[in-house]
Amino acid sequence: MPSIDFTRYYRPHEVEDALKAFAEAHPRLCSLASIGTSHEGRAIWCLTLTNRDSGLDIEKPAFWLDANIHATEVAGCMGALHVIQTLLGRYGSDPRATALLDQRALYVVPCLNPDGMEQALTSPIYVRSGTRRYPYADERDGLFAEDINGDGLILDMRIEDPDGGWKVSDKDPRLMRRRAPDEYGGTYYRVYTEGSIRGYDGVQVKIAPPAQGLDFNRNFPYIWAPEGEQPGAGPFPASEPEVRTAVAFLSGHLNVSCAISYHTYSGVILHPYSDKPDEKMAQDDVWTYKEIGQRGKELTGYPHTSVYQGFRYHPREVMNGAFDDWAYDQLGIFAFTVELWDMVGEAGIKERDFIEWFRDHPEEDDLKLLRWNDEQLGGRGFVPWRPFAHPQLGEVEIGGWIERRTFGNPPEAFLLRTVEPNTEFVIAHALMTPRLELRQVGAEPLGEGLYRVRAVAVNTGYLPTYGSKRAYEVRAVRPIELALELPAGASLITGEVRHEIGQLEGRAHKRALWGGDYPSDNLHKLEWTVRAPAGGTLRITAASQRAGTARADVTLE
Repeated sequence: MPSIDFTRYYRPHEVEDALKAFAEAHPRLCSLASIGTSHEGRAIWCLTLTNRDSGLDIEKPAFWLDANIHATEVAGCMGALHVIQTLLGRYGSDPRATALLDQRALYVVPCLNPDGMEQALTSPIYVRSGTRRYPYADERDGLFAEDINGDGLILDMRIEDPDGGWKVSDKDPRLMRRRAPDEYGGTYYRVYTEGSIRGYDGVQVKIAPPAQGLDFNRNFPYIWAPEGEQPGAGPFPASEPEVRTAVAFLSGHLNVSCAISYHTYSGVILHPYSDKPDEKMAQDDVWTYKEIGQRGKELTGYPHTSVYQGFRYHPREVMNGAFDDWAYDQLGIFAFTVELWDMVGEAGIKERDFIEWFRDHPEEDDLKLLRWNDEQLGGRGFVPWRPFAHPQLGEVEIGGWIERRTFGNPPEAFLLRTVEPNTEFVIAHALMTPRLELRQVGAEPLGEGLYRVRAVAVNTGYLPTYGSKRAYEVRAVRPIELALELPAGASLITGEVRHEIGQLEGRAHKRALWGGDYPSDNLHKLEWTVRAPAGGTLRITAASQRAGTARADVTLE
């Protein structure tokens, strides 16, 4: 079996080679298909993991895992590859992995955004998602990011300015601190992203809009908003081929009831909604999200919260067009965003507001981060300030954090230990999907060629066969369908050849603590009377779009 090297980050062509090698080495357990094409023409690869000897993937309950929708968040792709390698490596020896691939399917898209990922790994230019120019097709005036000193990095620039809002810390000269509101009489700086100024008038430094300003995680068709309200949203919902690929695939694979989207960073497990509190969600779904999130916390150590209540960028604004919101609201999928890697936490800064911390935090926190960099990375994550003759601004200093290799993604030595526990969460979450089975199948002879045929349809999964209450509300999936195939010469006396039995509950909604009832609403008894010649075989099929298809043959003795 191919072995992924978790001491480095793979580029898209290397990811493709690895996926092809997995599919070639394990043709019974995985298959590879391109499910779409990126803006630049790269294939978007999906690896389907399931034991094909036990049935087709579309006839099994399924789980979706994607990564790298944001270009620079390359740890997610490596995490997805780790899931694949782990499940294939454990199959046949580990009961959980074996049962998962025998009974369920996983759709893994390690790189939903290959264009952006390639640029992020080969260029210091920051790109949020896709490489298409947006919202402007031409170059705009102002400061734009550029490696002006030729060191292969784009860092920060600081320039002395009596009106500047920053000063050098007296505790560590590498550290910049905000100037106090009433502070005067010192040496102050303006801090900019390293770059050149197009159309500079010699006085005012304007900031140019990003050349590649798309944010794919604002382009999904849930509360989509135009550029003026939601930067990066694209010209219309699902306008970008990478997003359309995910929307089309999941809309055509209603067997998916659970999903995780890998992002970086902060070390947190997030659930929808982005635009409203949990109180606006079906209460049973809130409880289920909390149970799944708690399991994730136990396995990863990451806290769990909703985006609205714990991860909004602004207290009076919301994010529009996110994947997990769309997947939950329109398809009823229990979708999570997992933000891998937490350098701030690694430095010992644990209890904090994930977003507010970046607006303001104690100086001691920055000193802890610098100490962590010195001790754990040998100082390689931060470039000390160095003088440079800027072509427009004159004398400046360039330095600061190499964000993509520190805050943004785990340094290579920390990569494997970051993804390993998250793989365990993926496995646990995938095992929570509903699963339809047929039990107690048999035929009782009644004499004169009559038989009473019986079976019990059972949901053995944690989730109900419809997935979430939201899925039930929007009728995302059809009721379970039962079909009876009669042998030659047989006729049906009572019962129906084909009918619907509604949905079956799972364990997710059984939460009573004291004296609560625990109804057996996860099963449904089936019965028919058949007239048939002895020796014939009939087939019972129970089909659920979300919980899979179960079949059983009955020989009439």
